[in-house]
Amino acid sequence: MTQIQQPSSTPEPIAVGLPLPHRKVIRSWVAPLAERRTAIAVILLLVDWIVFAALIIGTVALSAWWAKLLCAAAAGISIGRLFIIGHDACHQSYTPHRSLNKILGRIAMMPSLTPYSLWQVGHNVVHHGYTNLKGVDFVWAPLTQDEYRTLSPGRRLRERIYRSGWGSWMYYFIEMWWLRMFFPSKAYMGTRRPEFKWDGIFVTFTAAIWIVGLVIAAGYTNQSAWALVGYGFAIPFFVWNALIGFFVYVHHTHTSVKWHNDKVAWSKAAPFVSTTVHLVFPFHFGALFHHIMEHTAHHVDMSIPLYKLKSAQQLLEEMLPERIIVQNFTWRWYFETAKKCKLYDFDQDCWTDFKGTQTSIARPI
Repeated sequence: MTQIQQPSSTPEPIAVGLPLPHRKVIRSWVAPLAERRTAIAVILLLVDWIVFAALIIGTVALSAWWAKLLCAAAAGISIGRLFIIGHDACHQSYTPHRSLNKILGRIAMMPSLTPYSLWQVGHNVVHHGYTNLKGVDFVWAPLTQDEYRTLSPGRRLRERIYRSGWGSWMYYFIEMWWLRMFFPSKAYMGTRRPEFKWDGIFVTFTAAIWIVGLVIAAGYTNQSAWALVGYGFAIPFFVWNALIGFFVYVHHTHTSVKWHNDKVAWSKAAPFVSTTVHLVFPFHFGALFHHIMEHTAHHVDMSIPLYKLKSAQQLLEEMLPERIIVQNFTWRWYFETAKKCKLYDFDQDCWTDFKGTQTSIARPI
């Protein structure tokens, strides 16, 4: 493959106060980084699958409960890594080959039980096409005070759990996976395509083989089938849901992140830059998850592969000083954000708590 060359001259950074350039201009800055390589893509997938398989085997082969638990938790993290590869393939940014991306994406998404085609519609079309536009983008879309008041007591409780800082796993499992991806009803997916059904069957078959394999292994090793299914399936799947719920939440929830209910105002706000957060972790933790935390670069140009996101994010932050939300992660910041970002007041353009009290800077429309 011919290597894409960097531009000979780099444009000057956009000074604070000047309007943002058109998205096409911004994308032109990072376009040289959108080089996809088949070899590195296949190797990454193979390595992550081998690690995942080894950890699941560890939950069977190791005898100490704490060793099984460690393998189970690490397997959940490994599912997250594999999913990010599938996420890239779904964006057609993983390899240069569309058909290969579809195959690799489905293989990568198997452990997370994610139907590839349904994720593609909900994520690529809806979330990326209309990020933080109320009524279209459903991912962690905040309710208004009036919407919250009309909920049943049970549904209000669920919303409080979702946004407590502890319930992001439940949000993803119920609102994203169960309702919108695992054989969704017409209320959540009006369009019906054969590939939706077959991808649902595929992940169901994957789960069945996974569980049956653990039950058979329990019989051969004289272990409790219930315990082994817990260690080898339930705990990894729970950890995975906790990770993805957390990641999606912190990518688009911040007191400086705005939501919109007017499409014209939304489009003028450059949502591909203003609605995402670059979360910075200590000890290069972000690299563990294939740099998915360099999220602004991903929203600016979905064709940038995961192995180029770090460089793209750095370039964007140099070119757009003080325009991109960069947040150093601490648990104190996280729970403070969860405390403040409960509901959204679209008239004042600010976050509120469940009582309607303003918790972020108001910018009336």
